[in-house]
Amino acid sequence: MDKILRINMSAPGGPAVKTEALGTFTGLGGRAMTSTVVAKEVPPTCHPLGAANKLVIAPGLLSGSAAAMSGRISVGCKSPLTGGIKEANSGGQGAQVMARLGYAAIILEGSPADDSLYKVFINKNGVKLESADDLKGLGNYATVDKLSAQYGEKVACISIGQAGEMKMSAASIAFTDMEQRPTRHAGRGGVGAVMGSKGIKAIILDDDGMKMRKPADPEKFKAANKTFVEGLRKHPVTGEGLPAFGTNVLTNVVNEAGGYPTNNFQTGQFAGASNISGETQAALENERGGEGSATHGCHRGCVIRCSGTFYGKNGNFLTKQPEYETVWAHGANCGIDDLDVIAQLDRMDDDFGVDTIEMGATIGVAMEAGLAKFGDGQAAIKLVQEVGDGTPLGRILGNGAAVTGQCFGVERVPVVKRQSMPAYDPRAVQGIGVTYATTTMGADHTAGYAVATNLLGVGGSVDALKPEGQVELSRNLQVATAAIDSTGMCLFIAFAILDQPDTFNALVDLVGGFIGQPMTADDVTALGKSVLTNERAFNQAAGFTAKDDRLPDYFKNEPLAPHNVTFGVKDEELDTVFNW
Repeated sequence: MDKILRINMSAPGGPAVKTEALGTFTGLGGRAMTSTVVAKEVPPTCHPLGAANKLVIAPGLLSGSAAAMSGRISVGCKSPLTGGIKEANSGGQGAQVMARLGYAAIILEGSPADDSLYKVFINKNGVKLESADDLKGLGNYATVDKLSAQYGEKVACISIGQAGEMKMSAASIAFTDMEQRPTRHAGRGGVGAVMGSKGIKAIILDDDGMKMRKPADPEKFKAANKTFVEGLRKHPVTGEGLPAFGTNVLTNVVNEAGGYPTNNFQTGQFAGASNISGETQAALENERGGEGSATHGCHRGCVIRCSGTFYGKNGNFLTKQPEYETVWAHGANCGIDDLDVIAQLDRMDDDFGVDTIEMGATIGVAMEAGLAKFGDGQAAIKLVQEVGDGTPLGRILGNGAAVTGQCFGVERVPVVKRQSMPAYDPRAVQGIGVTYATTTMGADHTAGYAVATNLLGVGGSVDALKPEGQVELSRNLQVATAAIDSTGMCLFIAFAILDQPDTFNALVDLVGGFIGQPMTADDVTALGKSVLTNERAFNQAAGFTAKDDRLPDYFKNEPLAPHNVTFGVKDEELDTVFNW
């Protein structure tokens, strides 16, 4: 990856493309690339949907190589949802293909002069910017079908649905999976709205004729990769639980722990949890689609294979296996315990191009407002359809839980920096509460997954119900996550590297062998800290203060059943998370 592609939608004479050397961005990948570009080139006080904002798409440092688990891609911008810096992460084929084409980043900048839509086609011969007005108003599935018919079934597609075109703050960006289906999403923060504001409907990547990226030290790289894969396969989470039951294996675990948000975070346990658990879901998928349907990789090079395939009652493909967060968001959070309803909602979210977490949290708030009853799956489907149709109500819902709560006068709105909380109640999992409050991204479990240590005993054990030790836990995980997000590695490798020193050392050697420089654990820490420092500086310049690093008051005031506990980490402790 030795070049950057800039697409300027405000260029004199019409949109223009330019390829340039990496320059000061040499050596960066993934989140390190997106956050550095945004911090350097985007005015922190700009309007997120204006010409001054930029959308940065960057494969990880190891993407496009033979490194296992290295197919994640980062999307960065100023978020229309939070108003701060954003990195949204996705699987799919985009990272591997884009990296093999040699691009360390694609940067969309400026804004089009009219409402024309464009598509970008990239292959070994260069870049073409073409009209995409024929794709206007289409969902991601229809969009990819048309692109596949034109460009073939081996290209990787990056696209937005109707929500992105309408510039909704919950809009996601879809990345096609190995079967060329738009099932993997950079979901959080409204990145799809920023792509829509640039007038780009789709980016098509064709790496035909391109070779896999080669490591600088092949022997060291090969040996480290072998040890790394062995470590992933022998860990009980990455080698057994996730491959068998997918990410939704967590439903019974978190529900039993009393941290499974139910009916818009009113309680911590859901009576219908067993009906939507990973075990139940995997059995249903294997029954309808044949043995093995519950085990699938979201990108080439994945050895954990925690993504499955969900077939409808008619035996036809409906959607990818709904992830744990999606099952919770449209399930327990809305009082729904029907996997077929949840899968239908997942399909609609992917097609319209909205974040499943934000959408599920929003429907929960709408239910609390009285727009529907908790547990009414058909009403939930109708509400999400409003989003795809762009009705007045749909535009409210499509802009997320914070906007919906404001419009309908709801106090219990589970957001930080206006981004919805995922599937862990911070009162019962206090470490994740620290992450929700302080991460640069708005409420985000992936930014520092304290659940691993709070509930699963991975990397040690910190009592989930007590405030002690949570700040240090979240801090260390936020630093490590920022570094992992920069490599292109799937975050689920954290289970193995936290528990197995040999696997962590293999990861460090894997990076070192690829770039041809010795790497240490201290180098990994320094990388993570540098990313977070850039992001914090951007947010502060955008107007964020310590008051933004807080949970909503009701988490401190309303005890959560069944443990009847409130969030106990003090504000002054939250303010020390980034004191390193």
